Amino acid sequence: MTQSTSAQNLGITDFSPQERIEWRNAGDTDLVIRAVYRQVLGNDYLMKSERLAYAESQLRNGNVTVREFVRAVAKSELYKQKFFYPNANNRFIELNYKHLLGRAPYDQSEISFHLDLYHNQGYNAEIDSYIDSPEYQASFWENIVPTYRGFWTQPGQKIVGFSRMFRLYRGYANSDRSQLEQSSPRLNWELAQNKASTVVGPAGVNDAWAYRAPQNALTQSRQGPPLGQDGRIYRVEVAALSGPGYPKVRRVTTSFLVPYDQLLQRMQQIHRQGGRIAGITPA
Repeated sequence: MTQSTSAQNLGITDFSPQERIEWRNAGDTDLVIRAVYRQVLGNDYLMKSERLAYAESQLRNGNVTVREFVRAVAKSELYKQKFFYPNANNRFIELNYKHLLGRAPYDQSEISFHLDLYHNQGYNAEIDSYIDSPEYQASFWENIVPTYRGFWTQPGQKIVGFSRMFRLYRGYANSDRSQLEQSSPRLNWELAQNKASTVVGPAGVNDAWAYRAPQNALTQSRQGPPLGQDGRIYRVEVAALSGPGYPKVRRVTTSFLVPYDQLLQRMQQIHRQGGRIAGITPA
């Protein structure tokens, strides 16, 4: 495995194939159940009342393998409520790749395949397509809990998958339902243009931050401040800006339209408020 030299800066631990969790005997059951919930539910908080008691008992009694327990969780109403109902189809497919195969989609053809599969054969067929795939079997067999193998160097792994994983995995303290972009797909533009994703460390990790431009519209209408004397106006993108009387938050992005002759003054004001300028572009 090729380990990242700045794993902590990137918000990841040094994932290793040797650290994978495998069910070998009854003493491993509780550990395996916790690991499956954490992986398949995207590190989301799980209440006791939400646990899948019947599926857990089947695993404890040796009636099903870890792979079948993973299938039960992914087909459950709990998984649907967390990831299927609230998300766009593309986002749901991204999460299925992450949760069940431990990697990001490589290209648009993978997204298109699963869109067609879901529309033609339904939800259960979509979930089965990951868990019954040769890729799943080769990576996790019957009794290994899926993990984020997208960070490993391995046969059959496209290099672009490494950078794409950072768009889906936002650090070990993050969950898939608490990210800034919420239910929006993360990889639409990169997949459509067949481009590698930019590696951006999660906010709050060693003061890491980054601005991501909106994909569907400008952040602010041109109607706003008057033009400067020479007619030039600039859009200033700002991250981590705190207003008076407001506590600092982990990551906030906003934008301002500023006439050229007021640009220096506005930049100084932003810095005094603790903001970071992510970009200045002509409006």
